[in-house]
Amino acid sequence: MTRTEEVIANALAVVATCRAERERDAERRKQVFGRIDIGRPLPVVKGMQLSLDLH
Repeated sequence: MTRTEEVIANALAVVATCRAERERDAERRKQVFGRIDIGRPLPVVKGMQLSLDLH
């Protein structure tokens, strides 16, 4: 194996390792953030002026 082929093989190995790590992280994020429940949306009050006492 020539030096060029070794460099290419090493680069491909690094790329494969990074891709596998990125996919593991993405799966973990999907599991963690998939369990977070977002509460019901707040009701929107239309046509009503709210009084704010700023004193």
